[in-house]
Order: sequence, then C-alpha cells, then structure tokens
Amino acid sequence: MPQLDTSTWFIIILSMIMTLFIVFQLKISKHLYPGNPEPKSTVMLKQPNPWEKKWTKIYSPLSLPLQ
Repeated sequence: MPQLDTSTWFIIILSMIMTLFIVFQLKISKHLYPGNPEPKSTVMLKQPNPWEKKWTKIYSPLSLPLQ
C-alpha cells in the first residue's frame, strides 16, 4: 500500500488560511457601520397607566367588617 504524500499539506493549509483571512477582511471592509449615535434624553415622559384612569378602592383587611 502506497504511503500518503504529506509534503504539500503545509502549503495548502497555509494558503487556505490566508485566503480565508483575505476574504473575511474584504467582507468586513464592505460593511457599512452606522455613525456615532446621538445621546438620548434621559427625561422620561409620564405615560398614564390604564389603572390610573379609573377610581379604585382598596380594602384594607382591618377595615372590613367582622364576620
């Protein structure tokens, strides 16, 4: 059975890694990154909650009539 010739494996692997590196560099360089975002205002606007519009009565256990 013939021996496997591994003398070219180093060059093939090295060229494959370099090719992948170049391809990824080209892909990344074509990507458009957004500009610096503007800082948002930290003042929060009060949003009315649905339960704040209605009148609700909370019964405390101590104020309930004795049974």
